[in-house]
Amino acid sequence: MSTNVEGWKDEVYGEEIREHLFEFAEEGWESIPDDEHDAWFERFKWWGLYHQRNGQESYFMMRIGTPNGVLEPGQLEVVADIADEYARGPADNPEFGGAYCDWTTRQSIQLHWIRIEDVPEIFDKLEANGLSTMQACGDSWRNIVGCPVAGKDKHEHVDAWPVAEQLHEEFKGNDAYENLPRKWKVSVTGCDEGCGQGDINDLAFEPARKEIDGEETMGFNVRVGGGLSRKEPRFARDIDVFCTPEDAPKVSAGMSALFRDHGDRDDRFNARIKFLVDEWGTEKIRNTLQEEYVEYELPSAGDDLREQYTYNAGRQDEHGDHIGVHEQPDGNYYVGLNVMVGRMGVDDVRELASLADEYGSGEVRLTQRQNVIVTDVPEGSLDAFLDEPLLEDYSPDPHPFMRGSIACTGTEFCSLSIVETKNRQVRYARWLKENVELPAGIQDFHIHLSGCTASCAQPQIADISLRGMKTRKDGEPVEAFDIGLGGGLGEDPHFADWIAMRVAADEVPGYIRNVLAAYEDESGEESFREFIAARDEEELEALAEPEETDYADPYMHNTKMTWYPYADEDEMDDRPTPARADGTPITADD
Repeated sequence: MSTNVEGWKDEVYGEEIREHLFEFAEEGWESIPDDEHDAWFERFKWWGLYHQRNGQESYFMMRIGTPNGVLEPGQLEVVADIADEYARGPADNPEFGGAYCDWTTRQSIQLHWIRIEDVPEIFDKLEANGLSTMQACGDSWRNIVGCPVAGKDKHEHVDAWPVAEQLHEEFKGNDAYENLPRKWKVSVTGCDEGCGQGDINDLAFEPARKEIDGEETMGFNVRVGGGLSRKEPRFARDIDVFCTPEDAPKVSAGMSALFRDHGDRDDRFNARIKFLVDEWGTEKIRNTLQEEYVEYELPSAGDDLREQYTYNAGRQDEHGDHIGVHEQPDGNYYVGLNVMVGRMGVDDVRELASLADEYGSGEVRLTQRQNVIVTDVPEGSLDAFLDEPLLEDYSPDPHPFMRGSIACTGTEFCSLSIVETKNRQVRYARWLKENVELPAGIQDFHIHLSGCTASCAQPQIADISLRGMKTRKDGEPVEAFDIGLGGGLGEDPHFADWIAMRVAADEVPGYIRNVLAAYEDESGEESFREFIAARDEEELEALAEPEETDYADPYMHNTKMTWYPYADEDEMDDRPTPARADGTPITADD
């Protein structure tokens, strides 16, 4: 039996959803039949709309896809204007204000508090400026990710931007691939940092060299079946295929069609390519791709360049995350700015767009670490740019605890999350910066906080992994975290080992401090990841204990049961939702 979702998709899916979406927009929130909410909310995802969680009825999150994180001149200002006009809700966030933009771990943009009545106007503004929400969510090709400075990087072997751009153009809105069993995530990496995070994608193109017809050819090795969700993470596996940049679309078409035809549509929990690779093995995946989906002979894999990977590799000599000032091949510079937990208020977003115009080409790029990059800054303008007041808050040289902080959306808006995330991680980072001295030599230290097992903050590939849970403390239910240690990517990627379970949220900073103290006392020349990998589970469990400190956590209560965690009156009975287009609450009597 196919799932309910497959039944809904059989009735209406893909581009045709737009017509229905616009009809609901014209007639208002109340025109969506109550008994069809689940079906329509699932379909709306294809056009980048997620209905926000219980207590926030009638409001949506909107995701804007930016392939490879590239925002062309003028586009960021448009996003800021849309956020300012349409992404304001009935309550402000105490850290970030009333309107803001979220940069995601897949180089996309998310806006919140969007009303369905405003969607047509927003789409018009986006599409008039070359932007779209199409397939930003849903069971189809998601936003293509890769090295955020592709084409601007002195360390790249293949310029991955034209490949990512071509894949975006070919597979977005392509009805042959618009209805897959589940999401389809693709990464294209051409540099030696490995910052495209191919290991955790469904389909990954990674730089490689191979001799073809007597000539050394640069291209990609192909990996398949990576992903983090469901407490069943997998690294993408080598299927022994090399392809040139020109052939990447053919391999992409073949692999996504293979997944379309053979992925599990009966069980959505099993409907990811990683489970098909588990079941079939890489040899059968390759043979099926060759025999049924690709019309040319697939070359065997070339020599990979993974030994050069620096991004999230556990090393301290190079970051690989593109924060800081870096020279481009053309003699200009790009400047990577740290955006802690990936959220910027609209005034700051607008100022960033203005500075990109003033000092660079106007282009801004987003990274998978939720940061931003201003490209094409002439050497003569660098000092003036670096002196701009905005860079005091978004530093090109941040403290490691700030630099390494990633957080997902959390209970502020997400229906899956079970804990508050972004504001908490900001507080964690500030406390750690003020109270914990990093051991000598540590320049790069990642703390990823995810509100649930969906792993949107990618906790399994961090030095410190935080996964939202609940526990009881002093007889009361409180928010808590499972804590993992030692995850990361690089040449030899490793998922974090989950060591401390259901730690009360206010005891997490103390635990991190104690872990780092143990590392400093017991390690020699080992990196933190090597230190963790060298110890068995029993040793790791004995390494440190959670501890209360003077860190204060205002979100210990069950934020999932509030309508909005930061509202003065946050009880569900006090919620101002659902609401009409003008913000007037819709009551049961209506």
